[in-house]
Amino acid sequence: MDAASGRRVAFKMMGLGIAGVVGLAALPAGTANAAEVSLLPPGAKSLEDLTTRLSRAPRVRNFKTVPMILDDPDQWDHAALSEVIAYSGALKQVWNNTQIAGPWLTGMRNSLNTQIWGFKHPDFLAVSATHGTAHLALFDPATWEKYQLAKLTGGKFQSNTLIEARTDAAADPKDYENVDGAFSPHANSIPTLQRRGVVFLACHNAILEVAEKLLAAGVNPDKLSHAALGAELTNHLIAGVVLTPGMAGTLVELERAGFAYAA
Repeated sequence: MDAASGRRVAFKMMGLGIAGVVGLAALPAGTANAAEVSLLPPGAKSLEDLTTRLSRAPRVRNFKTVPMILDDPDQWDHAALSEVIAYSGALKQVWNNTQIAGPWLTGMRNSLNTQIWGFKHPDFLAVSATHGTAHLALFDPATWEKYQLAKLTGGKFQSNTLIEARTDAAADPKDYENVDGAFSPHANSIPTLQRRGVVFLACHNAILEVAEKLLAAGVNPDKLSHAALGAELTNHLIAGVVLTPGMAGTLVELERAGFAYAA
């Protein structure tokens, strides 16, 4: 984005009462950096191109307040979401993930492994349509601590272990049969799946629902309004995540674009 475009976006956001600054997406802390070996399968040219474009797509993560209904593309990660919807790879799947303690990461990992090595489709794209309690996994550790998000998991999580680096860090990505490697159950984590090209979508509506629960529970140390608390939660999504205006409606767009639905 050039300086003039940046100024136009900033002024427009100020007019909407949700001024923000634009930053580039990056992988979450503790995950692969540019010097580490990619976990994308050999020959995945379309998936590699998408991953590169998503890494360059702007994200706004300095909201002051957010409205109940997003009605302008500048209010969500429009450029990144558009790239996902328009993915040119022939095979793509969207998972409707709603339960943080469910087998959602396992399901996506197994689907990737089967498509890539079983059916020989290296450009297969898996997308997580994340909402419900699963959405809690998309907030960073500081937010989990500040807002006691573990309490919203019904005692099933004490911290956000789903974003912790696992045993795949030193594994050889060519050894896909390694039972302890990057493609095994031992590597079930959001960062590892992101390194494999999985895109995690965040839901604006789910964020506001979390904010409402925190307000009802009296967990609001800064005495924020609902709109301001929703903004703070949005600002603390883990890096690489793509914010949508709402997951149920976004699922329609993905299915219309040819994504196979999985739950």
